Amino acid sequence: MRVAIIGTGYVGLVSGACFADFGHHVTCVDKNEEKVAMLRGGGIPIYEPGLDLLVQRTVREERLEFETDLSDAVKHADVVFIAVGTPSRRGDGHADLSYVYAAAEEIASVMDGYTVIVNKSTVPVGTGDEVERIIRERRPDGDFSVVSNPEFLREGAAIDDFKRPDRVVVGTEDDRAQAVMKELYRPLYLNETPLLFTGRRTSELIKYAANAFLAMKITFINEMADLCEEVGANVQEVARGVGLDKRIGSKFLNAGPGYGGSCFPKDTLALTKTAKEAGTPLKLVETTVDVNNTRKRAMADKVVRALGGNAEGKTIAVLGLTFKPNTDDMRDAPSLDIIPALQAAGAKIRAYDPAGIVEAERLMRDVEFCSGPYLCAEGVDALVIITEWNEFRALDLDRLGEHMKSKVVVDLRNIYRPEDMAARGFAYTSVGR
Repeated sequence: MRVAIIGTGYVGLVSGACFADFGHHVTCVDKNEEKVAMLRGGGIPIYEPGLDLLVQRTVREERLEFETDLSDAVKHADVVFIAVGTPSRRGDGHADLSYVYAAAEEIASVMDGYTVIVNKSTVPVGTGDEVERIIRERRPDGDFSVVSNPEFLREGAAIDDFKRPDRVVVGTEDDRAQAVMKELYRPLYLNETPLLFTGRRTSELIKYAANAFLAMKITFINEMADLCEEVGANVQEVARGVGLDKRIGSKFLNAGPGYGGSCFPKDTLALTKTAKEAGTPLKLVETTVDVNNTRKRAMADKVVRALGGNAEGKTIAVLGLTFKPNTDDMRDAPSLDIIPALQAAGAKIRAYDPAGIVEAERLMRDVEFCSGPYLCAEGVDALVIITEWNEFRALDLDRLGEHMKSKVVVDLRNIYRPEDMAARGFAYTSVGR
């Protein structure tokens, strides 16, 4: 099949490369000429393990190409994916759908023959209806179907998630569109991946409901961690005891500094706005948003307490800046709240991240960025672990301590065992233990 994907951001690029790997011919379109030139030259604008090799191979085998003009790509496509950004709108928190609607207008102007137009972007309920209205208004005689096909990709594991998904959700009640989508996903369907067909609005809501539930699960265990600290319990053991219940499951029960990233913060906020406008406010999700925002700032207070209640004039090393490991994504990362709060308390910050420094330099002020964890720890009064990159899991603790002025460690990801840290002379603070 011939596939056009509008947008070469995280979702568009990963989806395009994986569809091409299935054997489809894919054209990814982006108006950013520099980005397209980079992709044509074998460069990758995002950090995602394995994506560079997959893109290079499918380009070399002539199944994946990149263009700045969507005309030819859409005209010859059986399926056109809209995979543009839907960031939170300033002022009210709603999803900004301007890029989605602009893409719909451009598709309408050039599509030729029956075309399945797929919303891959995360969009509120009813967006597919509006996309269909826009296209129908511009092409009254157009032969097309508008489908919802939300993505469920985890940054850092996106290729595996695409090729071995828990399920594929497709929102359409159009028989022709269903047949096209079945053929598109046939490589997965043959492996018995559940292909769930629903109404379009139901599909749009499934994505938001899934993200909101996972965000609530994270926030729940974070609040349990606070309780554990007060009553002398261990949140990791609580999480294991709870997670072994098959009705609950163990995933997303790791206590930490709060969730971030490109999905959970904006999607929970957009969902609460949609629910309020529908007259059915989601109190659990609203509280989740509030608790998570408060938690990020509270983590800075935890660091200050570990310093004896005063951070003025102290130097703090921060390991990990991205919202999670194996990505360079800094969107709504806890570090963006914690570091400014520590600076406001009078601390000087040194920081290291394996992939996020370039983006962090654009977002942070007055931070000294370092090239490795031990250099980052040189002469500091405390060290804070914010993101659990693998290379932080087995640091040489004796070497680390030799570099530090004061052996104070605040581990916001519970990477190390308290007894090991105490044996090496560290004043060690973790979460919920």
